[in-house]
Amino acid sequence: MFRAIAAAFSTYSRIPMPRIKWDGKEMRYSICCFPLVGAVIGLISYWCNAGLAAAGAGDILRAALLTALPLLITGGIHMDGFLDTIDAKNSYGDREERLRILKDPHAGAFAVIYGLVYMLISFGLFSETGKEQMLYVALGYVYSRILSGLSVVFFRRAKTDGMLADTAAHTDRKAGGILLTELLLCIICMLAVGKGNGHIYGAADVAAGLLVFAAYRRMAYRQFGGVTGDLAGYFLQVCELSLLAVPVVLSFIL
Repeated sequence: MFRAIAAAFSTYSRIPMPRIKWDGKEMRYSICCFPLVGAVIGLISYWCNAGLAAAGAGDILRAALLTALPLLITGGIHMDGFLDTIDAKNSYGDREERLRILKDPHAGAFAVIYGLVYMLISFGLFSETGKEQMLYVALGYVYSRILSGLSVVFFRRAKTDGMLADTAAHTDRKAGGILLTELLLCIICMLAVGKGNGHIYGAADVAAGLLVFAAYRRMAYRQFGGVTGDLAGYFLQVCELSLLAVPVVLSFIL
């Protein structure tokens, strides 16, 4: 299990891991450990938010750090997929052309524009996030990665090569059951924590995550013929932003 955890953190984060000899076996359950990366991001973000608030830091500094933290911890691996997917989607080419653009290391105009828009929206939402909403944002980092892992296991793949295809090929069949169990536990946690309006935040976040998950599958199948590593990164970024937006918007209404 430690090897699987090390593989997950080495692949999906910049957190240093002990050097071990890789033989492929650790990849069988590494996708099940992917949500642990989200748990670390969530804990650090939650503590950072609480610490800055206690120190009297302003909303601008707090929002800037909370926006940057996930990128700093992951090294931007998922944002890279988001930007590549944005370029591919906005090319309006055929399926082969979109898949070719996903592999292009260069960033196009749409990637730059939507990347800036994403960061601005995230910054604005974090500036409006209080302690209660931040709890669900932290859980959202775990929830989004469980859903991403499920897509790797159960969704059709657009290509037979690439990072996602390699991960799926080495993943054990039991991984799907483990991820579904993690999903159930995460949903129960999101529905159970918090007080007052918190239960509404949790239920709305659960629903939002599932809607984004369904929309991601539809988009990937229709425009790309299946999922890829870049598309998985795109989904993760969109899901995280949605799970951030939901409690903030609801806090204005309730």
